Amino acid sequence: MVILIVATTIDPASINPANALLAMPGWKPGPFFQDDMKSFVNQEVRVLQHNKSIIAEDDLDKRWQEATGEVVGEVIFLSKHTAVSNRPALTVHPIGVPHLREGEPLPQGGRPGWAAPPNPRIGPWLRLLKKIALSHNLVPEFEITLEGTHHGPVTSKPTMFLEIGSTEEYWKRQDAAQVIALLIWDGLGLGGGDAVGNWNRESDKNKVLLGIGGGHYAPRHMDIVLKDDVWVAHLLSGYSLPMEDPSQSKVDSESKEIGGTWKEAIKAAYEATRSAFPGGEILAHLDHKSFKGWQKNAIIGFLSEQNIKVGKPNDFI
Repeated sequence: MVILIVATTIDPASINPANALLAMPGWKPGPFFQDDMKSFVNQEVRVLQHNKSIIAEDDLDKRWQEATGEVVGEVIFLSKHTAVSNRPALTVHPIGVPHLREGEPLPQGGRPGWAAPPNPRIGPWLRLLKKIALSHNLVPEFEITLEGTHHGPVTSKPTMFLEIGSTEEYWKRQDAAQVIALLIWDGLGLGGGDAVGNWNRESDKNKVLLGIGGGHYAPRHMDIVLKDDVWVAHLLSGYSLPMEDPSQSKVDSESKEIGGTWKEAIKAAYEATRSAFPGGEILAHLDHKSFKGWQKNAIIGFLSEQNIKVGKPNDFI
């Protein structure tokens, strides 16, 4: 199987880390894929460069396999990150828009109700990223953080985004680009060391965190993930769990059903997680403080109905 690293030339936070990675030893021109893309190979890793929006190229994994005959095992996208705070940051996150209904707008790509399998490297690489950033003196200037599950493009293989934020000044920072390149180089074992974050269903370290609730940067989930040996799946922030209070419904005042697409979002995220972590013990971790009482009770009840275990912080140790 091969690993796709995807970058776009129109985004400095994408192409600069890709170029820094390609400046390291062992890269050669890769097979022809399509006219508007370049490819480079190094061992089992393939770097793809295109000139479109990073979220515009759906099904790159399937299309690469059809064009080259190589089976894709995982996909890693390089991208810029934006935030209202404008704070410099290096972020890692899974992708999907499982809370959206058919026909709803897709401002950042994807497919309604879809969640890509989360790349098992997300947790281990977040911890590795922090170590590399510290060694390159980017911390505390840059925040090292997870983000909640969001946006496209559509993929069917374990996927994650690595991002540099949050303004043009930081997107162009060569030291940040170098840190992301080193994360990939070391994380995939391209320099001869052991790869970081390969999932092994036989390992006794098999606790997988499925984050439910909280803000976009998931601080309470982060507290657990920064500990050793915790694997990370989807992180469904509060906005990805829309819940309509039945007591406030103006459509049917007699209905006690909680509306919204929160159930569908949890189901999609859980099923994608199961496919990415075969044999893993998936534990839902709730950010209790982000829910009202009726919301929390509904979510816990639904998780129980779906036979999804709820874990406390100590359960992940």
